[in-house]
Amino acid sequence: MVYVRTVDGNDALTWVDEKGRTVTESQHEILRAAACEPETTTLPRLANHHQLVQEAVGGIQTEQITAGGQLGKPSSARRRVYERLKDYAAHVQGTLFDIKPLHLAIDEIYEAPLTEAARDLLNRELRAGVTDEKLVALVLTLLEEDRLCVQKDDVQAREPKIICSLGIRKDEA
Repeated sequence: MVYVRTVDGNDALTWVDEKGRTVTESQHEILRAAACEPETTTLPRLANHHQLVQEAVGGIQTEQITAGGQLGKPSSARRRVYERLKDYAAHVQGTLFDIKPLHLAIDEIYEAPLTEAARDLLNRELRAGVTDEKLVALVLTLLEEDRLCVQKDDVQAREPKIICSLGIRKDEA
């Protein structure tokens, strides 16, 4: 079982078998399989544990690209903010509120992942039901302060971050 934060900032959990094939990505199923009593004895790690983790991470990366595209999953802060800003820009087109920085922010969000701080802040505001106007103001402030998106050079240098890997197997004894 591998828990990863992707380069786009999405969290992913997957379970692979001893041959590196995906068993499931269902969080419920994975956590149910990992449940055990505190006194459960540990078993030695499989010799190919790190290779299995590497294959799981590769599978997660492939899945992120095909399932969510450039903006990530529909529930991601990046996609939700992008869609809200795009809709807002279409709504205010040709008015005083149709400003160049708004379009720059939309383009930047499309091109690069949000910074961790921006993602956390935007998620919090989205959960609180922020209005479009306040969301635009917040995004434009983050853009102006260079805190909205990860710089392109940083994106290319980043790799997925393995938060946790856990080998689970039946005791053959």
